[in-house]
Amino acid sequence: MALLPRISSKLPPDIDPTKAPIAFGRRALPKLNEELEDPELLTRQRALMALCDLVHDPENAYQAISLGFLENLKKLLLDEDSTVRRKTTEVLYIMATHSVGRTAFLEHGVIPALAQLLNDPVDICRWNMHYAFKLMSELPTGATGIVESALVPSLVRKLTTEKEEIQEMILETLTGCLQVEAFEALATGAVRILKEKLNHPSVEIRSRAAQALMAISVPLEGKNMIFEEDVFPDLIMLLEDEDAEVRANAAGALMFAAVTTQGKYAAINNDGIDCLLPLINDSSSKVRLYSIKALTMLAEAPEGRRTLLFHVPEFQERLTDPSEAVRRAAEIAIEVIEWKP
Repeated sequence: MALLPRISSKLPPDIDPTKAPIAFGRRALPKLNEELEDPELLTRQRALMALCDLVHDPENAYQAISLGFLENLKKLLLDEDSTVRRKTTEVLYIMATHSVGRTAFLEHGVIPALAQLLNDPVDICRWNMHYAFKLMSELPTGATGIVESALVPSLVRKLTTEKEEIQEMILETLTGCLQVEAFEALATGAVRILKEKLNHPSVEIRSRAAQALMAISVPLEGKNMIFEEDVFPDLIMLLEDEDAEVRANAAGALMFAAVTTQGKYAAINNDGIDCLLPLINDSSSKVRLYSIKALTMLAEAPEGRRTLLFHVPEFQERLTDPSEAVRRAAEIAIEVIEWKP
């Protein structure tokens, strides 16, 4: 007797009952957009679950934006239901991974809308929001949008209260914003807070705090504040960190902060030369580059030049470095060290 096929009453394993059934073809996204406004909570939740999958495709993200999804999503950010807020922020950060999404965020005021969740009681909602900000800050236009939304002071203050994994993203966001404009952060006491983070047990936080200090030390006001807050000893201590990225960012911050005369002597008086010299032979080309440039700044001070004259052969060894940038930096360093008035 031949076996007949049977239809199982169970759902296939790849079917999620929490997701809304997606309409066919061009009707799929318009139907989901309607369901986002549905008064029934379960309908909104299911629509958001389905939308999370769809917007991974940049074409679907583009269509969703053109259909006006962002206005509905902005409203849902203030929904009383935490699942709705969580999935809404998830949809938005997925959109922010696409160029079209980041552009739309700026055009439709999504950044200030997301910022309404800075104090959301649900951790994952804040995590999603900060991840979207981090993605935005990776582009100058996105970082400018965050700065123009006056969010930098709030982000700086959140470094003292947020969970560790969220602090990492805030530091990345701030680094992008500080490259656009550092004055609001300086006025909010960012240097003092970043200095504290240099001693954090987390490698990621130490590294990103040093990177943020490198960005904030580009303008003169930042260099002066790093001197006033006595950050030099902390940066020099990080030159011996086990993590190459921490060492590189610390050397980079010193490179910028030592441009001023007071910065040069603060680094020299805290044994900056002795700690930087071993790093010109570091296994990381980024560490070698920033260390040589920082030492070049210190060589502009008579005391620094006198000390470094004994180490010119070490810089000459870097003239055959695999990195062209390091070779050029070594050439400049030798010129500065051997310069005679």
